[in-house]
Amino acid sequence: MATLIENIGVLVTNDPANDAGDGSKLGVINDAAIVIEDDLVAWVGDRAQAPDADVRVDLDGQTVVPGFVDSHSHLIFAGDRAAEFAARMAGTPYTAGGIATTVTATRAATTRELRTHARRLVDEMFATGTTTVEIKSGYGLTVDDEVRCLSVARELTTESTYLGAHVVPAEFRDRRDDYVALVAGEMLDACAPHARWIDVFCDRGAFDVDEARLILEAGIARGLLPRLHAHQIERTGAVQLGVHIGAASVDHCNEMNDDDLAALATVLPGADFSSRAQYADARRMFDAGVVVAIATDCNPGSSYTTSMPFCIAVAVREMGLSPAEAVWSATAGGAQALRRDDVGVLAVGKRADFAVIAAPSYVHLAYRPGVALVRATWKSGLQVQSQLR
Repeated sequence: MATLIENIGVLVTNDPANDAGDGSKLGVINDAAIVIEDDLVAWVGDRAQAPDADVRVDLDGQTVVPGFVDSHSHLIFAGDRAAEFAARMAGTPYTAGGIATTVTATRAATTRELRTHARRLVDEMFATGTTTVEIKSGYGLTVDDEVRCLSVARELTTESTYLGAHVVPAEFRDRRDDYVALVAGEMLDACAPHARWIDVFCDRGAFDVDEARLILEAGIARGLLPRLHAHQIERTGAVQLGVHIGAASVDHCNEMNDDDLAALATVLPGADFSSRAQYADARRMFDAGVVVAIATDCNPGSSYTTSMPFCIAVAVREMGLSPAEAVWSATAGGAQALRRDDVGVLAVGKRADFAVIAAPSYVHLAYRPGVALVRATWKSGLQVQSQLR
């Protein structure tokens, strides 16, 4: 069955090759339409040229963008750290130490509780236009708890990431080498079947470059793809490690110089906003030819937001991106950070994942921060969230 989505005022395709588009990187088509068939885009172009379909959906001139691709999140956890946030707003600097609080709560939670909480967060993401999400472990930090967290993550996404190397847990404080060996050995062996990616938090208070290299290389040998937390708190050489090891993305990148530019960097506006950190210089990255992705980094400590529109607005206001660059980074950029070519773009043969924006232009995502502009979210041709009236 074919579904025609018509009367789209502004359509962002991220497909500059579409003849109906404006030739920009966003591939914008005005007065547009999309035909969906078998979960995929079957046709996209000028509304006047649209083919017939079995079902027609009139969007009344609203804007459509590809579904947001959130390529960095930590959704499997219990409890919250509101007190830590309040202290930080009162002037206490952010460190990685608060992760231990979440580890304690996560270990104590049942798998059902973890699943229920994570599903609620994914539902929030869908409601704000996110159709693809990466989810990390990292709050269990025992073999059984990391497997448990990754099993829940795998129920929610194919983009699950093993992050046993989040921090060294308290019970290994005086046996750091033993924990690194566990993460790169028994824990990795147990977790690898449930993950696509392996990640390491390589920064002050977490793991150093040598430890990160050992763990990432072990993960690669087990068939996992590498990604890396890098230079959030200080310059450690982690970006260069990420480039050397072929990481799909190096994430955070707040503390950078000209030697630290990677091929692809994921910036996390919510984390910088919530921790009062120096914002990552996304403008500098773009100008240097770096592929930039935007993600929420949703976690209970430093970025408890599920909203990609919020992160787009912050990236425009504080990181120097234009609205067009920020929307591209939150869609096509995120897809590249996950090495996906089937999402983040609306073109023939790609997944029919998109968000309907109740505004005359995608610019309103940054222009009207904090406003619930997403009226419907479609994933694989199905409307999974809708506020359409």
